[in-house]
Amino acid sequence: MSTRFRMPDRRTCLPVLLQAVLLLFSSGAFAQENVPKALFLYAEKDKLVASNTVTGQFFDLDFAAKERVEDKFVANAVAIVVTSQRYAGIGTFSGGWQSIRRIAGEKFISAEVQDYSALLVTSDRLLSFYGRTGTWSERKR
Repeated sequence: MSTRFRMPDRRTCLPVLLQAVLLLFSSGAFAQENVPKALFLYAEKDKLVASNTVTGQFFDLDFAAKERVEDKFVANAVAIVVTSQRYAGIGTFSGGWQSIRRIAGEKFISAEVQDYSALLVTSDRLLSFYGRTGTWSERKR
């Protein structure tokens, strides 16, 4: 006795397919994480203070002699500071400022920060910072 496989009719497949897609979207499988605003920066003349509202802590980024802030970027849960000597990042769960030194003659080009992550582009490198762990990654250009 042989059994033949019969393709289902298109009219019965479409409603089942639509229900599956709606179930995926309603369950949050494709939803983006809602990252609350948790980091704020306050500038003083000799330091930058990060306020972490999740942990209720303040973290100072002290500047060395002749070090100056060139730019700063803040997203909901990550902040990046570009100084004349280094790149410093802080995230909601990173435990404080994490820095990486600039290479001699390296020029800062651009940065993008969003949620917990940041990407910096320099004349020599691509630098990424992950605010959950406080880790820097780099790649030569």
